[in-house]
Amino acid sequence: MLSPERLALPDYEYLAQRHVLTYMEDAVCQLLENREDISQYGIARFFTEYFNSVCQGTHILFREFSFVQATPHNRVSFLRAFWRCFRTVGKNGDLLTMKEYHCLLQLLCPDFPLELTQKAARIVLMDDAMDCLMSFSDFLFAFQIQFYYSEFLDSVAAIYEDLLSGKNPNTVIVPTSSSGQHRQRPALGEAGMLEGVEASLFYQCLENLCDRHKYSCPPPALVKEALSNVQRLTFYGFLMALSKHHGINQALGALPDKGDLMHDPAMDEELERLLAQVPGLVNSVTASPEASCLPSRTPPRVGSPWRPLHHSRKVDGESDGSTEETDESET
Repeated sequence: MLSPERLALPDYEYLAQRHVLTYMEDAVCQLLENREDISQYGIARFFTEYFNSVCQGTHILFREFSFVQATPHNRVSFLRAFWRCFRTVGKNGDLLTMKEYHCLLQLLCPDFPLELTQKAARIVLMDDAMDCLMSFSDFLFAFQIQFYYSEFLDSVAAIYEDLLSGKNPNTVIVPTSSSGQHRQRPALGEAGMLEGVEASLFYQCLENLCDRHKYSCPPPALVKEALSNVQRLTFYGFLMALSKHHGINQALGALPDKGDLMHDPAMDEELERLLAQVPGLVNSVTASPEASCLPSRTPPRVGSPWRPLHHSRKVDGESDGSTEETDESET
C-alpha cells in the first residue's frame, strides 16, 4: 500500500524528494567502473543488491565524502553506521580526543573532512582546548547536529554574527557552497560571544531562515521549544541545546534515545554469529564479550563491494595525555 505522502505528490516530485536520480546515477557509474566483475552474475542482480544496500543504509560505507553527504538519507545512514560500529567505545566508558574520533570517522569515510569533526567537538568542548577528552555520547549527538544540519548551521552562524554587530538579519545571504567549504564560525574569545544575543529575536530570524532554506533544518517548533527557557544565548549554547533536545533527535531519526544508545540487540546478535565462525575466538568471546566487540585502534579497512577504497592521509589518532574530560550530557 502506498503511503499518504506518496499519494499526495506527483511522481516527479516524489522521485526528486527521495533523490532517486542521485542513486540511479551512482549505480550506473559503479556499473561502468566494475562492468567486468558485474558481467559474471548479471546487471539485474547488481541493481537489486545496490538498491537493497541503499534501503539498508550500508551503501555509504567506505565511500567518498561527496557521496556520503549528498542526500539526507545518506547522512542518516552514515550517522547510524558510525553509532553501530563504534558504540562499544561508549559501552566501555572510553574517552577519546577529537583526533581519535576523526580517525574513527575516516574508517568509514576515508576523506571525511577534519573541519566537520572539529566543529562537532567545539559544540561539546565550548571554550576548552580541542585536545580534551570527550565521551562517545557527547560527541555523537553533537556530531549528529553538525553533520546533518551543516549548511543550515552555516547560515545560522551568519545570522548570529549579524545580530552581534547590529545588522539587519534579513539581509543575510544563505550560503550555497558545499559542506566542504564551511563559513568560519564566530570566535569564542570575542566579548559578544560571551554575552550572546536575545533568544526571541534570534528565533524570529531562524524561523524566517527555515522558510527559505533549501537544505534540511530542524523543525521550527522544536527549535522554539529548545530556546523557550532562555532570554539570551550564545552560538555554541544554541548548538548544544539542539544536540541535547530529545524531540530533535527523534525527528531526525538516525540515533536512538540516549538511554538506549548502548543497546543494539540486532548488531550484538550479528557480531556473535560472525565471531562464532572465526576459529579460536569462541573462548575469548565467552570470557569477555565486550572486549571482543571493541574495535582496535588500527583495524584493517575493508573495501567497498563496488568501489575501491580511496587512500587518505593518515591522521594521528593518539591522545596527548590530557586528563580533562567531558561529562555525559543529560537528556
